[in-house]
Amino acid sequence: MGILSRMSTIFKSKMNQTLDKLEDPRQTLEYSYQKQLELLQNVKRGLADVVASKKRLELQAEKLKQQADTLEDQAKQALAAGREDLARAALERKQVYAQQIDGLTPQIADLQKEQDKLTAAEQRLTTKVESFRSQKEVIKAQYTAAQASVKIGEAATGLSEEMADVGMAMQRAQDKTEAMRARASAIDELVDQGTLQDPLAPGQDAISAQLNKVQATANVDSDLARLKAQVAGSGSGG
Repeated sequence: MGILSRMSTIFKSKMNQTLDKLEDPRQTLEYSYQKQLELLQNVKRGLADVVASKKRLELQAEKLKQQADTLEDQAKQALAAGREDLARAALERKQVYAQQIDGLTPQIADLQKEQDKLTAAEQRLTTKVESFRSQKEVIKAQYTAAQASVKIGEAATGLSEEMADVGMAMQRAQDKTEAMRARASAIDELVDQGTLQDPLAPGQDAISAQLNKVQATANVDSDLARLKAQVAGSGSGG
C-alpha cells in the first residue's frame, strides 16, 4: 500500500510538472475573460427579457385604462340621456377593467424591482470585466516580456534545451575529430615503424621496410652531395 501511495504521489508530481509546462497563463486569462463576457451577456439578456415583460404589462394596463375611461364617458352620456341602466352597465364593465389593472400593477412593480437589480448587477459586472480586461492585458504583456528575457538569457548562457542540444552536438563533433586525428597519427606512426605494410607490396616485411628506408635516406644524401658539388663548381667557374 505504501509503494502504491508513493507511486501515485510521484505520478501526480510528474503530471503537475507536465501540465505546468503546457499551461500558458495568457491562454488561461483569455479563457477567464471569455467566461466573464458570457456571464455579462447572460445578465444583459435577462435584463432585456425583464424589460420586455414589464413593457408588455404596461401596454396592457394602459389599454385597459383607456377602455375604462371610454366606459366612464359612455356612462356619462347614458345618464345625460336618462338611461341610468346603461350607465350602470358601463360602470360595471369599467370595474372589471379596474380590477384587471389593479392585478397588473403589483406585477409591473415586481418587474421594475427585478429590472433595477439586474441593472445594478450589469453595471457592477461590466466594471469588473473592464478592470479584468485591463489587468489581463498588462499581465499578458509582462509575461511575454519575461518569457522573451528568459529565452534570451537561456540562449546566452546555454541553459536552453536548444542550446544544450547544440552544445552536445558540438562536443560530439569535437570528440569524433580528436578520435579521428589520434587514429590518423597512430597509423602514420605504425607506417613509419614498418608495423603496417603496404597492401600493394605483399612480400615486404618490417626488416625490408627498414632497409628500404635506409636506402632511400642514402639516395637522398647522395643526391644532395651531388647538387652541392654542382652548385660549388658553377660558382667558381663564374
